[in-house]
Amino acid sequence: MSQSYLSSQTDDDFSKAHSKALINEIQHLLNPEEAKLISLQDIKTLLRPKNEVYKGMQVIPVDHIVGSEGRYSDFDNHFFPKSSFLKNRWEHVDMAHYQDIILPAISVYELGGLYFVRDGNHRVSVAKSKHIENIDAEVVCLQSEIKLKPGSTKKQMIRQVLDYEKRVFYAETNFGDITDYWCLAFSTAGQYDVVYNHILCHKYYINSTQTEEIPMEEAILSWFHNVYLPVTKVIASRKIIKRFKGRTNADLYLFLIKYWDELKQKFGNEFPLEDAAKGFTEQYGKIPLVRRVKNRIARLRMKKLFRKTAAE
Repeated sequence: MSQSYLSSQTDDDFSKAHSKALINEIQHLLNPEEAKLISLQDIKTLLRPKNEVYKGMQVIPVDHIVGSEGRYSDFDNHFFPKSSFLKNRWEHVDMAHYQDIILPAISVYELGGLYFVRDGNHRVSVAKSKHIENIDAEVVCLQSEIKLKPGSTKKQMIRQVLDYEKRVFYAETNFGDITDYWCLAFSTAGQYDVVYNHILCHKYYINSTQTEEIPMEEAILSWFHNVYLPVTKVIASRKIIKRFKGRTNADLYLFLIKYWDELKQKFGNEFPLEDAAKGFTEQYGKIPLVRRVKNRIARLRMKKLFRKTAAE
């Protein structure tokens, strides 16, 4: 094949890939996050890997490559190029495929059973556009007990992690059988560890007033009935959850407890929970849309009335 033909072909390949990125962006106008390539740092924050292990050279499936360490803004969630400034390098890699030139292996992190590109984002982009199944890669494994499903969006990955953390918490503490409460759920990862620390602190407080240490089961039950339920009852009675879209009762328990502790440190331990809940909602809660619209209409009417009165 002549050089001019190859240049024309690679130009056409890039145009198609770039167009797919634009179409993908338009299709996700209402949910733009779903069209973004996943950042390695976001998943590291989510999974909190413990160790880093060098795995060496491996052949890995291209469809398991789901994100990037540093170039996640340049490609969409299918690794299609989002900007024309990627054209020259992308076409150079594409040209090598047409000429059967063997390119260096890419470099990736493996985390949760999926791969994130350290070096070789353009090579992955071209490979995905050509539906290549496997690619040579130098792999560094970030070890985590959680395994993620290929093809998942970031939102789905968060849900998988939350489900895993809940299963582990309930299994290790026997929380459900002790309390008969199976709805302790969070919208962000890492919160079951916080709750467990709350239970340990509650256990320590009880033990400080007794001669014999209470068992963990008793501490869990006491915390649930004497700490968690009273706080969530206040949350329910004041309908606070309506002001925090996407949050759970357990989320609001943690937020309110922290806010209440800060107030007690400032004003004393007798500071009422009800007052803390009111202050927390007013300071951090979003006003419902209907109320915001009504308030804006009322403000405009009042300003119009003021102008009319001033003119008279």
